[in-house]
Amino acid sequence: MDQSRIHAHDYPFDPTHGYDLGELLAIQPPPAPPDFDAFWRRTYDSAREVDVAPQVGALTATHQETRIFDVSYTTLGGLRLGGWLVLPDGPVERGLVVGHGYGGRTAPGLPLPLAGTAAIFPCARGLGARSRVDGIPDVSARHVLHGIQTRDRYVHRGCVADVWCAASALLRLVPSVAGRLGYLGVSFGGGIGALALPWDDRFTAAHLTLPSFGHHPLRLTMPCTGSGEAIRRYHAAHPEVLDVLRYFDAATAATRITIPIQVAAARFDPAVPPPGQFAIYNALSGPRSLVVLSTGHPSTAADEQALLAARSDFLAAYQ
Repeated sequence: MDQSRIHAHDYPFDPTHGYDLGELLAIQPPPAPPDFDAFWRRTYDSAREVDVAPQVGALTATHQETRIFDVSYTTLGGLRLGGWLVLPDGPVERGLVVGHGYGGRTAPGLPLPLAGTAAIFPCARGLGARSRVDGIPDVSARHVLHGIQTRDRYVHRGCVADVWCAASALLRLVPSVAGRLGYLGVSFGGGIGALALPWDDRFTAAHLTLPSFGHHPLRLTMPCTGSGEAIRRYHAAHPEVLDVLRYFDAATAATRITIPIQVAAARFDPAVPPPGQFAIYNALSGPRSLVVLSTGHPSTAADEQALLAARSDFLAAYQ
């Protein structure tokens, strides 16, 4: 059934991009550049060499048997980033690194999916008041283009390293979560997470909601209201940028992920084209679970309720 007819909208394009569910589930990831793995392993090795030097601030709030602290850590390039550390009142049973959308974050997203979780909520470089960096735009349409001319200077390379360094910070602060470390990411955080997960064996499971940056060759043909539109327009004037984007394709990276992953992907999404979301899920090579949402950015209340339940069940089973 045509989802664009189910969901009334006034967008100047079809947020389903003409794909039905069967077609979405058939999308294959684009091929990787020959040195894709070497590029990311080299980046990972550099991030693991960083002395993250985490610092925990004073207790700032409490929420449903958890305590919330300010936290900061050092990441690749010597940048000092900020965020929040959330600790349970009782025993720590697992850990989470929690990514955010392209709007950044102003507070940790609570409640956590499972009790007994120690979590770090980092703000990626340039995004959010706690991680502003001179020279990096804090508006998504400009942030997504920062340094895009070369793979080594592209801001998304640094954002992936920020995830690894956040994991290092959490493991330094709460060593007992080693072996039970998960990742959660939505939209921007979902795509960045897919790029980060193949190379870091400290993560044991992950959930990605409405993940971005999947299948750039397709995304470049699809108008949207999200950061992909800035890339699409830049590519129209600079087609050579695809040579860089090939290294930052979340669907290509997903072919290298072997840990259990749950993906929540929408059939109708004006901000992140659904074909890119499903391309990430389809590419996964390990245990996987799919939650199909009717809409994304935003999702319906019914979808959100079902998603939260499915996410908790998945993490309880695998983390």
